[in-house]
Amino acid sequence: MAAPETDTGEFERWLNDRLDSLEVDREVYGAYILGVLQEEESDEEKEDALQGILSAFLDEDTVEDVCEQIIKQWTECCNRSSAKRSADDEIFSCFLDKHTEAEDEEAPSGNHIAGNEKSLFKNTNVEEVLNRQKQKREQAREDAQKKKEMDKMQREKDKLAKQDRKEKEKKRTQKGERKR
Repeated sequence: MAAPETDTGEFERWLNDRLDSLEVDREVYGAYILGVLQEEESDEEKEDALQGILSAFLDEDTVEDVCEQIIKQWTECCNRSSAKRSADDEIFSCFLDKHTEAEDEEAPSGNHIAGNEKSLFKNTNVEEVLNRQKQKREQAREDAQKKKEMDKMQREKDKLAKQDRKEKEKKRTQKGERKR
């Protein structure tokens, strides 16, 4: 299951500031990092994915520190958001209880409508919003997976190119030594 839905505005601002301080394109990497944080299951998976992303532009020494900072900030924002959400849910349920009590008092007993006949239509707004959010998450997950695979392939290509350069340099050196 993915991380709980959170109000990511505060975290996005922090992440954008952090990426700016690292002189990284926050448009590209900010959205990618946010998708990883929302989709990965455990902190370990998040850290592995973040290290893969951040290793493209950070030194090995700083990658772990930055990953830990990002995960810590994400966790704090999620905790604050869930606390706020539970308070909002409590307020909403209190309001709903008072509203239903008021309806019960206003409706005469002879004209009282049964619960299942109360609504002749179904409000689908919530379902539509949830479906759109689910589709966005799935798309972000797919995009993140594709990006992860592309990054992995690019690292392999870079590694092979580096080996080829070393081999060519070695051959040139040996050829030069033979000529002497």
